[in-house]
Formats: sequence, C-alpha cells, structure tokens
Amino acid sequence: MSSPVQSSSSIISAINAAESSVGKTATSATSTAGIQNQFLTMLTAQLQNQDPTNPMDNAQITSQMAQLSTVDGVNQMNSTLQALTDSMQTSSAASLIGQGVLVAGSSLKLSSSQAIGGVTLTQPADNVTVTIKNSSGATVQTLKLGAQSAAGVVPFSWNGSTAAGTTAPDGSYTFSAQAVKAGVTSTPVTLAYGTVNAVTPGATGATVNVGSLGGFALSAIQQVL
Repeated sequence: MSSPVQSSSSIISAINAAESSVGKTATSATSTAGIQNQFLTMLTAQLQNQDPTNPMDNAQITSQMAQLSTVDGVNQMNSTLQALTDSMQTSSAASLIGQGVLVAGSSLKLSSSQAIGGVTLTQPADNVTVTIKNSSGATVQTLKLGAQSAAGVVPFSWNGSTAAGTTAPDGSYTFSAQAVKAGVTSTPVTLAYGTVNAVTPGATGATVNVGSLGGFALSAIQQVL
C-alpha cells in the first residue's frame, strides 16, 4: 500500500536544501525544526498505513531515523561554526577601536590644518586629481595625486592650503575625484576618513561605528591607517 504522505527522500532533500544556505538565522532554524516535525509525521503515517502483509522493515525505519539524526547533527555543527565565525569577526572588529579607517564617503574633516581622505581606483591611472569644496560648494583647492600604477586604494592628505595661497579654516569640507587613463576620464569612489569608536555585534555580523560617518560592516572598511 502506498503511503498518503511525502516520501522520506523528499523530506531529506528539503532539509538538505535548507541546510545549504549560508548564514543561519532564527527563521531558518525554525524552518528546519518544522521540516523535522514533518518528517516524523510522515514516518508515523507510513507506519499507520503500511500494508499489514508487507510491513515496513525495521532496517528501513532505522535508516530513515539515522538520516534525520545526521541532518540534525550537521545543522547543529553549522550553527556552532556560524557562532564561532561571528565571534571571531566581532573580536577582529573590536581590535579596530581607536584606529583611523577609510570608508565610502566624500566628507573631509580639516583639524589643525590636517585632513585625510582617499579614492578607490578600478584600474591604473595616468593622472588622479581631487577637488575640495567648502560648505558653500566653492572650490578651495585641487590636489594632484599624479599617476597611479595599480588599481586599489589611494590615500591622500590635505594641509588646508587653498588655491588662493591662504590657509582654510578648520571645519567640514567635501571632495570629489577624477582619474584619467589614455585620455578617458572616470570617477573613482571617494573614501572618507574617521576613527572607529565602537563595535556592535549583530545577526548579520559586526557593525563598526566610525564616529560621525556612521556604522559600517567590517567588509566596508577599505583601509586602516
């Protein structure tokens, strides 16, 4: 007699599919528990509806239970490894507290006639320039970073000097960048500088607080200075 419920192989496949996703959450754990309950319901129905003249072999029952136990063990191992990974990531992020970092942004903070910023190049450049503007949107200085032989992060510093030969007052500025390669102009990603002052663990990983720039994922930090 055929069983009126799903076969054990389809349930195991569903469990394996659930376990293949990266980054387990409480929602996925609840889903897996639901699949396990469905498996047990299916097994009970199989036993209740089996052909009396051809009952299910004990080895079959043992095999199905072993499969469920194996999947459950893998689930627990994955959860443990994920917790360990999260802990290591948080520990790594905590080591950045007090460090200066570059993250995506276009703000430039001039303090004691010193400001730091950066750009990210997707390819080498024949020339890279940075245009600095004040809060009114007026250009106060253009920095020439020159040729860059490789793609990647290019940090820069500004001493507050202006194009007019004066010294800009401390405060907040913005900047943009241009890169030229074989006569073709592109716009690199600009990087703002800030100091890490806190780290907050989270379900999707640690969040690094970079002062007034806000919170960033650990992977968003482009360079530590």
